[in-house]
Amino acid sequence: MQNFKPFNHQLKAGLLCLLILFVSYAPSSAQEHKEPVTLKVMTYNILHGATVRGNFDLDTIAAVIRQVDPDLVALQEVDFRTGRVSQMDLALEMAKRTGLTPFFGRAMDYDGGAYGEAILSRFPAESMEVHHLEYSEGHEPRAALRVEIELDNDERFYFIGTHLDHTEDPADRIAQAKDLNHILSELNRPAILAGDLNAIPGSRPIEILLGKWNMTADSEAKPTFPSEAPERKLDYIMYHPESRWKVIDKEVIEEKVASDHRPYVVTVKLIPQ
Repeated sequence: MQNFKPFNHQLKAGLLCLLILFVSYAPSSAQEHKEPVTLKVMTYNILHGATVRGNFDLDTIAAVIRQVDPDLVALQEVDFRTGRVSQMDLALEMAKRTGLTPFFGRAMDYDGGAYGEAILSRFPAESMEVHHLEYSEGHEPRAALRVEIELDNDERFYFIGTHLDHTEDPADRIAQAKDLNHILSELNRPAILAGDLNAIPGSRPIEILLGKWNMTADSEAKPTFPSEAPERKLDYIMYHPESRWKVIDKEVIEEKVASDHRPYVVTVKLIPQ
């Protein structure tokens, strides 16, 4: 029996080496099973809670959002404890009515409180930052609210909600579009941009943004404003980079009363690297 011991030791050593090699080169379970994540994204200018009938009605706005059942919502014209909304925090009030987590970005002080952008999210956020955009004297300050979203599969991306200048002169919108491109250039993860850009397809601000971002809508995009009888597309959802996102569906919600804008909703897939 002693003659077979060296053979047994060699066999065991060989099997051990094979096991080490298998463990070293086998892909991790996270890599094996990581699948594209489908997200429903919405942008909605809520007119600080006013409807086209002139009354204040957060419940009607929230019902529109709940019906869509989005994962992420960019809200524009959001008040924070202003006199005109009886000192309510509209981002928090919308979160209570939709079951989503709120984030607020102040663009300017207004009526005893603040006015700006909000994001509602189904997912936790790793960070939040408010970027103040360039504006001219006499015009309203504008901002971009950025949150870093963490998904259940450990994927992360940035979601940015914004509202560009609404005046007839496009100079501020052009500068603000350049600001948004600069923000993107400093990010190291995929990103989605959503908001009321107050610019029609083919305009200079949109062309500037398309130098960095990809459009979810095509050239035949449905208009979003005014809500009662839409004539212009002002509300957008864009993404970057093209290789990490796939657009599955897009829709302008036919809602005429809750706000003066119709909501725009896009379903996308985030493709793992």
